Amino acid sequence: MLAPVLIFVYARPDHTMQTIESLAMNFMAKDTNIYIFSDAPKNETVSKRVEEVRSYIDKLKTRGLFKSVKLIKTDINKGLANSIISGVSELIERYGKVIVLEDDLVTSPDFLNYMNDALNFYEKDKKIWSISGYTFKMSIPADYKSSVYLSYRGSSWGWGTWSDRWNKIDWNVNDYDEFKGNKNLRKKFNRGGRDMSEMLDSQMKGEIDSWAIRWCYSQSKLNMYTIYPTTSRVRNIGLDGSGTHSGVNRRFDVLLNTDTTRCEFNNPELNSKILKMFKNQFGTRFDYFIHRNRTMIKKMLRI
Repeated sequence: MLAPVLIFVYARPDHTMQTIESLAMNFMAKDTNIYIFSDAPKNETVSKRVEEVRSYIDKLKTRGLFKSVKLIKTDINKGLANSIISGVSELIERYGKVIVLEDDLVTSPDFLNYMNDALNFYEKDKKIWSISGYTFKMSIPADYKSSVYLSYRGSSWGWGTWSDRWNKIDWNVNDYDEFKGNKNLRKKFNRGGRDMSEMLDSQMKGEIDSWAIRWCYSQSKLNMYTIYPTTSRVRNIGLDGSGTHSGVNRRFDVLLNTDTTRCEFNNPELNSKILKMFKNQFGTRFDYFIHRNRTMIKKMLRI
């Protein structure tokens, strides 16, 4: 059975259209059930754009692009974190596995093949936390032979997982008091990027509202890995200043996979070179120093 695709949309009609139209070009689109979650506007400023998005998705049922399309529209604004947690929790119990997209992700034609094949291949491997469709633009070592690699960090840019993994997440982060002052635990969490511990701190202080950092924290506690492709099946088009949670950034632009051959999966070992390159995607050591010491630097520069 193919995993259903859950698409979370809000107030970006152009991005939403690109996301869904690219998914409709997938080889397995007509065999796939689609669930589209449309959040209500947070304020009047975005009401018109939310209505434009809903006008577009309302027409999808009659176009025959997918096996089925179900729309779930809220009457109140839930926010992205609550929308994803509740939407995934409901459908993953029904299907046992899901594939998740947000409204700013363009996919390659073989994205659904890759995701479904990976979910089937790694389902019984209890070391695997999730499957990522996105990967960074990195120089994979010439002697690395696998088409996928392992990472300590999950990705929210086109991903899939199973119900038994999803149900292990502690959304309340009940052991945060122990974590926040423990250097070893913080260092362990930061294996996936030097931003991770501080992002969790911000979440617990109420400065951000992120489902993904809590998802990744549970992954770290359980010593589990995410499977990434060496060639990306997802491109993020939302880092153009249009999103609620993102600014303008071209660093994460990638070329999508064009090889129509089905991805061959295996059980790769952790690769230290790839892990280092992956970690460095989230800031250089100098960037990290600046971030950690910004108050001191402001004083020195009298800003």
